[in-house]
Amino acid sequence: MKPTNCIAFQGEPGAYSHQACRQARPDMEALPCPTFEETVEACRSGAADLAMLPVENSTYGRVADIHHLLPESGLHILDETFVRVHISLLGVPGARLQDVREAMSHTVLLGQCRGFLRQHGIRTVTAADTAGSALAVAEARDPQRAALASPLAGEIYGLTPLAEQIEDRGNNTTRFLIMGRTPDRTPRSNASGGTQMMTSFVFRVRNIPAALYKAMGGFATNGVNMTKLESYMVDGVFTATQFYADVEGHPDEPALARALEELTYFTSSLTILGVYPADPLRASQAVAGT
Repeated sequence: MKPTNCIAFQGEPGAYSHQACRQARPDMEALPCPTFEETVEACRSGAADLAMLPVENSTYGRVADIHHLLPESGLHILDETFVRVHISLLGVPGARLQDVREAMSHTVLLGQCRGFLRQHGIRTVTAADTAGSALAVAEARDPQRAALASPLAGEIYGLTPLAEQIEDRGNNTTRFLIMGRTPDRTPRSNASGGTQMMTSFVFRVRNIPAALYKAMGGFATNGVNMTKLESYMVDGVFTATQFYADVEGHPDEPALARALEELTYFTSSLTILGVYPADPLRASQAVAGT
């Protein structure tokens, strides 16, 4: 496929996924897509070289449907990036904070600004997209209506920031995965020169007593740090459970290789989704937590 130098993201221009594209791949053109499925398909079809997908937020938790989408996407995780989510209340030019009666945004952002909205008596209006809310406010030209969105969305749609950094928590951060058609398992450095690698995979345990406990034992005995383990149902039945995991290390490293080998004894399926450099934020948070 001919390179496009393009990275696809879900949402309108100015979405936080757009900000993630600018942050992690500033040399690439960002391609907006209406849905996560269409974002994946843009990369899979060759319309884009990469896809940017949000997987979890430090305040709101995991992004719905993404963990179901990743194993079926046919794409591979090549990188991760963490975006600090600064939320602005954006109004039309000339509007004042005291004019605003309602704020429009995606339910995730509305939930992250409850304190500010309650303090100012602002009603909430749920929308499908943060940047799309900014666009709607710009088109309505109503000083009583504002949007909760990124500063980037304000710049794009010509809105005025009536209040900035209004999120309830000062460490509000979203983790994104950068996906591509071809896997890359070569050891490589992150943007800060760090060499820590991450491995992400999904698996299903065999239907035997204590299978999950036994499967996890290999990571503990080999000293492998598992940073995430989540379960979700598949195929619409309660008895079919798939697990998503992130671990520190490269599959070729002896400790992780042994842990993954032991895991296979207790699983009916195991798929590695990607091997990629750890974002520099991981190291800084580890230091802060010591």
